[in-house]
Amino acid sequence: MPLASIPSPSQGVWYLGFVPIRAYALCIVLGVIFAVWLSERRWRARGGQAGTIIDIAVPAVIFGLIGGRLYHVVTDWQTYFGARAIKEPYQALFIWEGGLGIWGAVALGGVGVWLACRKRGLSLGAVADTVAPGIAFAQAIGRWGNWFNQELYGAPTTLPWGLEIDQAHGGEPGVLYHPTFLYESLWNLALGFALLFIGKRFSLRYGRLFALYIAGYTLGRFWIEGLRIDPVGGVDHAVEFLGLRINQYTAIVLFVGALIYFWVTRNRTGEEIVVPAGEAGEADPAHPSDLADPEREVASPADSDTQDERPRDGETPAQAETSRAGEAEAGPETATGSDTPNGVKAEAEPEIRTEAVPEEKNSR
Repeated sequence: MPLASIPSPSQGVWYLGFVPIRAYALCIVLGVIFAVWLSERRWRARGGQAGTIIDIAVPAVIFGLIGGRLYHVVTDWQTYFGARAIKEPYQALFIWEGGLGIWGAVALGGVGVWLACRKRGLSLGAVADTVAPGIAFAQAIGRWGNWFNQELYGAPTTLPWGLEIDQAHGGEPGVLYHPTFLYESLWNLALGFALLFIGKRFSLRYGRLFALYIAGYTLGRFWIEGLRIDPVGGVDHAVEFLGLRINQYTAIVLFVGALIYFWVTRNRTGEEIVVPAGEAGEADPAHPSDLADPEREVASPADSDTQDERPRDGETPAQAETSRAGEAEAGPETATGSDTPNGVKAEAEPEIRTEAVPEEKNSR
């Protein structure tokens, strides 16, 4: 065994009494918690209400888990079905054994976000841009679950950071493998910080920051996917076509699509709703940036309490200006009437104007 290498954990499951605590699930949960926390702060900084991202995360996570598992089973169906199957078909439901396709998770999770935004009256693009960095960080954390499961590793390597894999998980004695889980984790970590910087520097809107997340992730995933061998039971079950894995084709399509969307929406303008009409309130005092951000989106046109400065019926602009100046000097009680003892506001008495009639001369 080389002097330098990355060992794999001896176990990935611990028991609290009879309850199994699985490292794979813990990594995913920690990633989700961090993503929600970060996205919630970013949403409030944009002027959104506290708790919005938490509410949206519930359907997003549920839909995402279902979508991620479906994608994994569909693209790795030989593991559960057919002559090469090494697991029973019902084990396709055992999500704790690993196997969540990020493409399915993002796609179906996006449906959950869309439904939540539609129900609350929020702009989907604003929410997508807000959560984009958090998703990248969540993936960086979640990938360590593959390390505990000793899965999704790469081809053999002689590099000093090669990964040790037990024979029970497809490894060979004295052979090290590319730690593709680590490559992807570091890539996602760098992508998350890049998205934070780009979003703050250029104030991208309308889902354009999320498009950069898709483009950035698929760019890294393409070359990392090319290193993986994915042996299950000693057999590589990855689906390939013309020398490329199906996940690499997916990465290419999504990369191109994200760049097209980013370009097409470059001149898009308009309001993004981050607070539904009728729910706007005071900014959270614990987040002064909510007040200081000059680019906060607004939910709807604010009701104005200012005095109508248009001329009244029959008045010229000059007369209207003179009338407003007189009301300001007289004060509110004189202008609008004073309150009577019974609490009913009395109306101002109308002004009585008299004109002098010239005295008629005797024509005697």
